Amino acid sequence: MADVTSTTTATGKRKSSIARVRLMPGTGQITVNGRDMDEYFPRPALQILVRKPMELTESLQRYDVVANIHGGGVAGQAGALRHGIARAIEKVDAAQRLTLKRAGLLTRDARIKERKKYGQKGARARFQFSKR
Repeated sequence: MADVTSTTTATGKRKSSIARVRLMPGTGQITVNGRDMDEYFPRPALQILVRKPMELTESLQRYDVVANIHGGGVAGQAGALRHGIARAIEKVDAAQRLTLKRAGLLTRDARIKERKKYGQKGARARFQFSKR
């Protein structure tokens, strides 16, 4: 089991959100944009989503996380933070790679909003058709 001697950085992305994550030895404190994670993400589902990589690798009480996130909405930002934390843990301890990979936490979720097409109401929706 490797330990962080100094700060490890990683970047996580989801939709249009980008999270720059710093992982350092500590007590499990997660800070997002200068605020506590529980305050920044008030929904319990998002908090569980963010903590997943640390719980999976049993490193919740071992590291402190400081993250800067910009772009997107709350769900996208939580996904970006989860991706960033997973990548940072993998950098620190390469033995955890298999565990994180099997859980699908190292894979970038490439689903983004599809653009609106010309001659149509939206990405897929057409304008209303009138026969007469």
